[in-house]
Amino acid sequence: MLTIEHSKEAIMTRILALAVALTCLGGTAQAQFVPTKPIEVVVHSGPGAGNDVFGRAVIAAIEQEKLAPVRMQIANRVGGGGTTAVNYMMSKAGDPHVIAVFTSLWISNPLVEKLAEHRMTDMTPISRLIIEPGVIVVRADSPFNTLKDFIDGARKNPGALKQSGGSILARDNLVRQTLQAATGARWAFVSFPGGGERIAALLGGHVDMMVMEPSEAGELIRSGKVRAVAQVTSKRVAGYEAVPTLKEAGFDVPEVPQARGLIAPPKIPAAAVSYYETLFAKLSTSAAWQKILKDNLLEGAYLNSKDTIAFLSEYEAQLRVVLKQAGATLVR
Repeated sequence: MLTIEHSKEAIMTRILALAVALTCLGGTAQAQFVPTKPIEVVVHSGPGAGNDVFGRAVIAAIEQEKLAPVRMQIANRVGGGGTTAVNYMMSKAGDPHVIAVFTSLWISNPLVEKLAEHRMTDMTPISRLIIEPGVIVVRADSPFNTLKDFIDGARKNPGALKQSGGSILARDNLVRQTLQAATGARWAFVSFPGGGERIAALLGGHVDMMVMEPSEAGELIRSGKVRAVAQVTSKRVAGYEAVPTLKEAGFDVPEVPQARGLIAPPKIPAAAVSYYETLFAKLSTSAAWQKILKDNLLEGAYLNSKDTIAFLSEYEAQLRVVLKQAGATLVR
């Protein structure tokens, strides 16, 4: 037979057990995150440039697959070679309704620009999504039939030939710098803010060469306007089987991969990181995304947050080598 004291102990034990259970339930609830308003997707380039096009493709696939409960909308934060977008992301610390598309520019810029004081590790890397091949092209009526022809021409007339591109810290100029360092050839780099302007400069005869995305170059090649002379990749891309890689063309230079992925502001909740990891993991295996990869000749390369952080660390070390070989002065 239970005494009153024993009954009190039993009641207290049950109360404590219930409290623990409620606490655990509360912790589970707090660990969940679901966006409650539109998600802002920041890109550092203007409409039509590669970063903008990629961001819109991500959003289109997510909407087609109905993977997010709210709308996602592009925010073009242009200026400072990506610094404007990075500074904006830093100003949104703790906000889980803002993410951004990153490229190699977000890593290289802080290494050489004193004013670009924020590095990617200051923010919250979410996911790497793709590795993007590149194609070096000339006009179809160019006297240069191979990359060697172009390099030889640049050697004979230092500074006379021109290449169109974007930021001086983006992949197209880094490829130029590595080739110049390896060959001793010299040619000018003309920077344009938008992809359309870069192509127009090439087709109009104002520049002699440019580095393009394979999908971007495809239509121009089919229409007989440009000719591909080399691929900036470790292996030949489908549809470009006849075009040699840089190494196959005789130029064994460091690779400058173009990786794209998503990053969030600093200090967002761990639950938000988990939400976005799950979102982009689902996106990476979806039919809509696989079609985008195939149509645009991209290499799917999904990594979760932890692995993306490790990749970015290795990538920064690689870019340091490339920038030093190119003669750049590192400030960090």
